[in-house]
Amino acid sequence: MADKTTRAVMDEYLQALLHGSDFGRFFAPDVVWTTMETGEEVRGRDAVRDLILALHTQAFHARPELVNLLTGDTTAMVEAVFVGTHADDFAGLSATGLQVRLPYCVAYDVVGGSITALRAYFPLTALRSQLAEAGRSASAPA
Repeated sequence: MADKTTRAVMDEYLQALLHGSDFGRFFAPDVVWTTMETGEEVRGRDAVRDLILALHTQAFHARPELVNLLTGDTTAMVEAVFVGTHADDFAGLSATGLQVRLPYCVAYDVVGGSITALRAYFPLTALRSQLAEAGRSASAPA
């Protein structure tokens, strides 16, 4: 049976994330974000919050569409779709204006009422390929 604290933390965190309020307050001070495709890690409440904000409000004008939330005693998994418009530099690619929809998952560790780790299974290679193709198409002679 899922721990009620984990479910409550995740429900409140996702509501804050979806409605633009302070979702960073649900992170432990030493929270760690890991991008599973690359192994890149970001550490600390402010740094992880800023990474998520940059992805959703700077590089893209985006929002997650939630598909599923599963919770356990000290773990949670979110399945979602990243929906947005490429609005600024991302992965060395200038803004393309491309609309993207990419499925992804994030695994969370929740300890003592705080999120202590996020492991993002986000398809960066597929996203970069879509953006690069859009950039090539936009710069190709007519």
